Amino acid sequence: MNLLIFLTHPEPTRSGYEKYLAPRHSELSIKTFATRDEAIKHIGWADIFMGFGPQVGKEFFRDTPKLKWVHSLGTGTDGITDSPFLAKDVIVTATRGIHGVPMSEMAFLMMLAFNRDLRRIERQRNEQKWERYPGTLLDKKTVGILGLGAIAEDMAPRFKAFGMRVVGISRTSRSIPGFDKIYSRAEIAEGVAELDYFVLLVPLEDDTRNIVNDRVLSAMKPTAFLINLARGGVLDEEALLRALEQKRIAGAALDALAKEPMPADNPLWKLPNVYITPHIGGFCDTYVIDAARQFEQSLAHFAAGKPELMIHREKRS
Repeated sequence: MNLLIFLTHPEPTRSGYEKYLAPRHSELSIKTFATRDEAIKHIGWADIFMGFGPQVGKEFFRDTPKLKWVHSLGTGTDGITDSPFLAKDVIVTATRGIHGVPMSEMAFLMMLAFNRDLRRIERQRNEQKWERYPGTLLDKKTVGILGLGAIAEDMAPRFKAFGMRVVGISRTSRSIPGFDKIYSRAEIAEGVAELDYFVLLVPLEDDTRNIVNDRVLSAMKPTAFLINLARGGVLDEEALLRALEQKRIAGAALDALAKEPMPADNPLWKLPNVYITPHIGGFCDTYVIDAARQFEQSLAHFAAGKPELMIHREKRS
């Protein structure tokens, strides 16, 4: 079986999957590519493809006569399942269940950076200035999560441990452990009105594109912060820019952008109340091994001709 891996990550991450899998699976012939152009040249060779949907793009699967299985190294499959060129009989699986801890820690990093004014800390250090000031506590604040999947279910109890009130916004109103209240998506404007922090985790789908728009941002408190750990497309960035410039919200932390890498001329770079990180929320020191082991579990079922047992398999019409 031929496995093609496409990753734009730097070394040693990029070759980490091949280094883990090759000595354990002699049945696999593995090629790893760092650029999309290189990967496209060789994708026709592959029986199995592994990569991140946003890095691939819909045109990637135009010439894939041998392809039988695509494994997303991220939790989302946008850029894969929405490709018009991916044959309907190609199996699609995703990497899930390993993002809860790193994404939770990323959310805390952003909230604490705002609360303790990390930029002021760095500014005063550079100026060798000793000036005390009060920070803001997470305790008794309200955090809302849009998108109540496995990551949110892992994140909510961690927020509760900090003494926070946790609100969820989901497709349907339902009871989930760790959440004090759940709103449906139809009630999103009502839900965000009570939040101090709004964390986006919802996948990018037709009905979630720009789901956080002018109407939603206008409903937030002027003291509230938005944290996007999902996909750039779920947030209307032009509406966000207006909300930030007009001080309708206090700030934003963006780990996912509509266009990645974010162009240098994007005005969001220069706003003092914005943190921008290069889509690293779920990425951590154990990611490669955790993700490769999850792939291995599905590989065993795939090789045995039991695709119905492959984990985190996407339902495709």
